[in-house]
Amino acid sequence: MKTVVAALIEDRGKLLACQRRRGAAFELLWEFPGGKQEPGESLREALARELREELGVSAEIGPEVYRATHLYEGMQEPIELVFFAARADGARIRNIVFERIEWCDPRSLRELDFLPADRDLVEKLGTGALQVTLRKPGP
Repeated sequence: MKTVVAALIEDRGKLLACQRRRGAAFELLWEFPGGKQEPGESLREALARELREELGVSAEIGPEVYRATHLYEGMQEPIELVFFAARADGARIRNIVFERIEWCDPRSLRELDFLPADRDLVEKLGTGALQVTLRKPGP
């Protein structure tokens, strides 16, 4: 089973959502930033690398907050998705690979057309059943 990691980057109560590029697989669907784990990488290392590649930012990877498996049509085996809370400087985040990126109130995430594998998590975030906050370091 392939493992995919994704970041729930929260800033001032909003989460970063990213829209896949036109012409890419699953074009124009929304997702949380991240990608596939490479051989020899820990999950956190994979996510930190993906965030550098996709958003040009160094991020603090926090705790795992959600895990799911999903079998996409046409794939031989399901993927395992592991979502982590993460913190990054919103002013430094750059859109390198996406059609669009948006900071969204968790309740409004359900208005976006997310990848099927993300939809259960989006529902939990939208209803408040799951909340993501990464505590700021103390003084």
